[in-house]
Amino acid sequence: MTIVVVAVAALLLATGCRDSRHIPIVNGRPQITIMVGGLEKVIYLPAMLTKQLGYFDSNDVDVKLLGEQSGANAETALLTGDVQGVVGFYDHTIDLQAKDQCIRSVVQLADVPGEVELVSKQDAATITSTAGLRGKNLGVTSFGSSTDFLTQALTGQQGMTTADYTRVKAGAGQTFIAGMNHNGIDAGMTTDPTVAQMVNSGEAEILVDMRTEAGTRAALGGLYPASSLYMSCATIDAHPDTVRKLAAAFVQTLQWIKTHTPEEIAAKMPSQYASGGKDLYIQSIRDSIGMFNGDGLMKPEGAQNVLDILGKYSTNVRPVRDRIDLSKTYTTQFVEEALRAPRQ
Repeated sequence: MTIVVVAVAALLLATGCRDSRHIPIVNGRPQITIMVGGLEKVIYLPAMLTKQLGYFDSNDVDVKLLGEQSGANAETALLTGDVQGVVGFYDHTIDLQAKDQCIRSVVQLADVPGEVELVSKQDAATITSTAGLRGKNLGVTSFGSSTDFLTQALTGQQGMTTADYTRVKAGAGQTFIAGMNHNGIDAGMTTDPTVAQMVNSGEAEILVDMRTEAGTRAALGGLYPASSLYMSCATIDAHPDTVRKLAAAFVQTLQWIKTHTPEEIAAKMPSQYASGGKDLYIQSIRDSIGMFNGDGLMKPEGAQNVLDILGKYSTNVRPVRDRIDLSKTYTTQFVEEALRAPRQ
């Protein structure tokens, strides 16, 4: 029997599988690792800003942030127990429920994607609407990522399927820029500060802008809640006090964002995030900062629209769309408690 137990333990160690319900406690403080789908992306700015403002510390929780450009890879890290939380797109919670996995958003940072469909300067004259994307090479972060879902939604409204264009794994940041500038992709979906850099340099033009509520409703027919802190249901149920601390920290940051200028926000962020220049970074924050909702609450109409879109365009969700329980994909409990608490 001992040999069997040792063998199983060795297998779990070798495959990297851990139990995310286990949260280490050091000096009385929970130690949390959160993976972020691109630490330098403005759409996920609240994660690092919360750390820079000291709100994790003031809420008595130690948080380590890890960067990962692909939301699909981040969700894998969560499922294997390598991290306890992910700052990524809410739509992964629905996609994973379709795979019989329970993941829940505990803080909803934004009601819109913050994503932009860019067209390369070489193709801007011929691609003037989403209808012009037919037959083109379209960049997404990775296959199965939120940019993949959104690309299918945009093209689907023009009657296209993935057979009508080629999806290209273009990554983000410099990888995305290189793909567009060297004819790897004709158009692609990305975020600030990459958007600001490419538009300012004349390397690309904006085709669809989902950094605002108006732009998102026009593109997707409604809100599309995106950036969020999500965790496994097992972890949430096992450690509600820790989740409560995390939610309080993020809510404080969202409230801070609403009362400070892009210049003040940029000044709090790590200097390397402004690698394209201070002014460009401030512009990228100014162009995208309106996406953050200020309170951390999920809007039910937005959650429903995400399900409606995935129910049409996600191969995982479409077959089980009628069995998806939205109430299991997010909770407002911890955010509501944070909003009722006296401000520190």
